[in-house]
Amino acid sequence: MRWTPRRTLAEEQHWRAAQSAAADGWAPAPRGIEVLEPAALAPVYRQLRKAFEDSKNEPDAADFYYGEMEMRRHETSRPFSERALLTVYWAASGYGLRVSRALGWLLVAMTATLLGLMAWGLPKDDPKPTSTGQVTGERITLITDTPKPVNPDGPLSERFTTDRLEKSIRVVINSVVFRSGLDPGS
Repeated sequence: MRWTPRRTLAEEQHWRAAQSAAADGWAPAPRGIEVLEPAALAPVYRQLRKAFEDSKNEPDAADFYYGEMEMRRHETSRPFSERALLTVYWAASGYGLRVSRALGWLLVAMTATLLGLMAWGLPKDDPKPTSTGQVTGERITLITDTPKPVNPDGPLSERFTTDRLEKSIRVVINSVVFRSGLDPGS
């Protein structure tokens, strides 16, 4: 099986086996046993989850939470928008229980941000602030002027340099890990 093993109701096994011939690994219903639909199974999973949570057994309650969400996602009587949202929640993080999926999406987002920064997000050159001043008696007046950043120009392929890669990595890592913006010129 390619899926993470979890505790399931026999009724879910029967329903999944009845869905298609590609439902390998699911136990079919014995003769004469009615196959229940997801609308009937979701409340059972909810009650089991609640019972496990009330007994402070959260790790085992997670299996029933996953089952409840799966049945809600497959329940055709629910609005399409809710089922679509549950599908996205399942794909992105396995209903918040599959950390590897969430980390995978984080890496995808970080990579996309990194490439976007290299292509369009970093200025052509680091702005060089200049300070000018004057001394009048005992008083010093300084004015610091920072030029506006200039967008990169030229072919896209020339923007992918090791210098821009290094700056982009620093910006992405600092914004994700340390949750702070970093001036690319620093």
